Amino acid sequence: MKRGAILLALLLGGCAKPPGLAASGGGGGGGGIVSTNPCVDAVLVRVLPPARIAAISHYSQDPAATSIPIAVARRFRGIAGTAEEVIALHPDLVIASTYTPAATQAAYARAGLKTLLVGIPDSIAESQAQVTQIADAAGAPMGGARINAEIDRAVARWSRKDGPLPSALLYISGDLATGGSTLLNDMMTRVGFRNAAATYGLTHTGTLSAETIVTQPPTVVIASEREGRGTALRHRLLPRTPQAIFPRVLINCGGPTIPPALERLAAIRAGL
Repeated sequence: MKRGAILLALLLGGCAKPPGLAASGGGGGGGGIVSTNPCVDAVLVRVLPPARIAAISHYSQDPAATSIPIAVARRFRGIAGTAEEVIALHPDLVIASTYTPAATQAAYARAGLKTLLVGIPDSIAESQAQVTQIADAAGAPMGGARINAEIDRAVARWSRKDGPLPSALLYISGDLATGGSTLLNDMMTRVGFRNAAATYGLTHTGTLSAETIVTQPPTVVIASEREGRGTALRHRLLPRTPQAIFPRVLINCGGPTIPPALERLAAIRAGL
């Protein structure tokens, strides 16, 4: 997997099949919750008072990686997620990605930290399960329920099954397209698109050959950036195909990002 795809996998943290909490020795110290996953950050800042959040992922303080407003992210301590800095905070709970190195996980365990590892959701339902699990672990189940109710309302409002299904090719970064077994694919199909990359045989996130794209052109190309080498190449390959922008802030995570992402995809669909 390309380095960019690995980073996006880390950013798209969810928990379709969550492993659950792992407690190893108990004992809260400094207290609060530490998150090393930007998608967890997006949930925590919605369900907890700031005083309960000891630290968030440094990705959330990066405009290219965050799913929350930068001004909100910068109210919190940002950390890279190394074992040393997390343990030094003595949190009551650490929520991290399943991509966290085994050595780091082992260090958390030796320090007696309670941890929750979350993976990658492949659908809206799995992303909602992630929200519930994170909110429950944080002691804020009602907050999770509110986020999921917002998602349910957005799905009901923007879902579209009538008429033809135009094909859309969605690039999450550079030449990386989103395939069939992904959260973005679920959102695309809900609003009335057919995922061209899935038709080409791409199951997750990956690259597509120019020959494939040219011989089976999509109805619209959706990308996270306005300019770049990938954008210029697609304009040359598909000069008559409409190009639409889907902001990167809507790509990185699910959970509370789903409603605005559905709204933007629905607007692109309606514009055709």
